[in-house]
Amino acid sequence: MPARLLSTVRGFVFDLDGCVWNGSVLNPGASELLAALHRGGRALGFISNNSRATGDDLRELLHRLGVGAARHVLTPLEIIGEVIRQRFGTARVLVVGAPEMAAVIARAGHELVDVKDYRAATVVAVGNDFDLSYERLTAAARAVAGGAPLVTPNVDPRLPIEGGEFLPGCGAIVEAVAVAAGVRPIVVGKPEPPLFRMALERMAVPPAAAAMVGDSIPSDIRGAKAVGMLTVLYAPEGRTDAPARRADAGEADLVVGSFAELSSLAGVS
Repeated sequence: MPARLLSTVRGFVFDLDGCVWNGSVLNPGASELLAALHRGGRALGFISNNSRATGDDLRELLHRLGVGAARHVLTPLEIIGEVIRQRFGTARVLVVGAPEMAAVIARAGHELVDVKDYRAATVVAVGNDFDLSYERLTAAARAVAGGAPLVTPNVDPRLPIEGGEFLPGCGAIVEAVAVAAGVRPIVVGKPEPPLFRMALERMAVPPAAAAMVGDSIPSDIRGAKAVGMLTVLYAPEGRTDAPARRADAGEADLVVGSFAELSSLAGVS
């Protein structure tokens, strides 16, 4: 039944890291599938848990890689400043993460706190930090242990890159802070509902007429199912962490081994 339903889906939302691309290289068949879906009148959306780039940044990258149909692209940086405001008001935020994340939090009206002044923080925001130091990790953990809520774009443990390799993901850093402080983080991105709902709203497609395509069961599949979308697990052969090899792959409505297979099931060419 899910395979037959896929040919009637009006909109597809794709995960980016590990699904559409690895690093800055498109996965095999991604460009062809996305072009075919666009030609066939299907709405397209893209959701990434990237904590270092905005949707505009990733849309530009998709365009440079030849995915001209990319229009609706979202990351947690679109909403993290507003989430902090809604939950905690205007805050003094200690940011452990990329300058891009600090910038969007500041643009939302929050005051940024220096690592050395961690005791003044009323919120701690932790993203993937390529300049992570023990000092920064310690400051974040101490601020959270002292009562500042811990907010993060995602808890994904790995960031897939080219050649089948990976970098430690945002979740690996957040977990270190959370364990040291004895708290659990507030997650802004997938699998929480806001980004899924925003993508569907911009695509003008209801959840029941949309499919989520992603390679992560915890963030893509469970998150999309929670908002009522059809789910497609992208699990190509040859990946050592291929989700299809795990028992929980059955949580997805469909499992595909390639974008060519998905193209056939979606009825496009």
